[in-house]
Amino acid sequence: MTNQAVIAIGIFLVTYAFIISEKLHRTIVAMSGGILMVLFGIVSQEQAIHHIDFNTLGLLIGMMILVAVTAQTGVFKYVAIRAAKAAKGKPIRILVYLSIITAVASAFLDNVTTVLLIVPVTFSIARQLQLNPIPFLITEIIASNAGGTATLIGDPPNIMIGSAVPELDFMAFMINLAPVVFVIMAVTVLCFVFIYRKQLVTSPELSAKIMQMNERDEITDTLLLKKSLTVMALTIIGFMLHGAFHLESATIALTGAFLLLLLTGEHYLEDAISKVEWNTIFFFIGLFVLVSGLVETGVIAKLAGEAINLTGGDPLHTSLLILWLSAIASAFVDNIPFVATMIPMIKEMGALGITNLEPLWWSLALGACLGGNGTLIGASANVIVAGLASKEGYNISFMGFLKVAFPLMLLSIVISHLYVYLRYFIW
Repeated sequence: MTNQAVIAIGIFLVTYAFIISEKLHRTIVAMSGGILMVLFGIVSQEQAIHHIDFNTLGLLIGMMILVAVTAQTGVFKYVAIRAAKAAKGKPIRILVYLSIITAVASAFLDNVTTVLLIVPVTFSIARQLQLNPIPFLITEIIASNAGGTATLIGDPPNIMIGSAVPELDFMAFMINLAPVVFVIMAVTVLCFVFIYRKQLVTSPELSAKIMQMNERDEITDTLLLKKSLTVMALTIIGFMLHGAFHLESATIALTGAFLLLLLTGEHYLEDAISKVEWNTIFFFIGLFVLVSGLVETGVIAKLAGEAINLTGGDPLHTSLLILWLSAIASAFVDNIPFVATMIPMIKEMGALGITNLEPLWWSLALGACLGGNGTLIGASANVIVAGLASKEGYNISFMGFLKVAFPLMLLSIVISHLYVYLRYFIW
């Protein structure tokens, strides 16, 4: 192993340790690690820029702008209140309906944005029912990560995989991942109904208060709503067809974002740009440069070779190894840096002799996205919901979340294990 490889591994491990410890903001840490790769001469500035995946960044920015403008219409609050009323104000039914809405919205927006929109309404509904909101919040965390697994745009790991492997387009993600996510969601929701059935009980009088809420009051701008939903629908259709038009997903997302800004006027521009999570964007940039150091020094190729030796290059064993490794790792470290490291490794496995990489990519997506449900720090959505709960005076403890979420995460990976085995190696 060369000196440069040793330095690259050192920078990577120290950066990773700081990201896990959360002593410093992860964006500062990731960018610092990436900069050190350049300063130490591990990669040149040109190589670093070459490794930054601008398709992933463009897709994230485009969707963030679209959602920021659409959120101003109040449509997300409207949907949540309608769901609570459709459930007749009954807490268990509300939990089921909100989890389904969260999962579906996470698939077509993204899971972080979805929880930011759903959680404030959840607090309002829980207050009306005089219930602890934590059961609702934990269910929404699990549903957001599960739902986000189903599509190319639902969860950052999927965005990164789709960008790295252009032939895996929006429809490929839907066809390959949505069926197993549907089964996982059905099983998970049933488990939550059983777990929380005794805690989520309220009086008929309080349920009646929910029925008196007027969801129409939440719609603040009907014209903006029509424009936003039209552009959102066109964008999602664009994702479905982008392979046929030979357009990258970032092009579709940015086209939708700036078409909406064009239709709504420049007074929405500043607010929409300010709502873009720039710290997330720079976090990605830092990670891409950080991982480029491992690629350029041959460390990734070496790791891929070791993994193939371990499984004998057998596609089934390699797929299942990636599934379980991704799930357990993503439960305890953020799944985004883990996936950033795994993508070049799987590509290298292809160069070393595994001809059909598709089951490996789906295993990585399932493991990384669903594994994020294992602990409170496993995915960005988890951390955001815990922060919002803390501001409202409710503490979602690490161990309290772990007791409920980790067994359900393992159950989802067992289902995924069976799915990968049956779909790609038996049928």
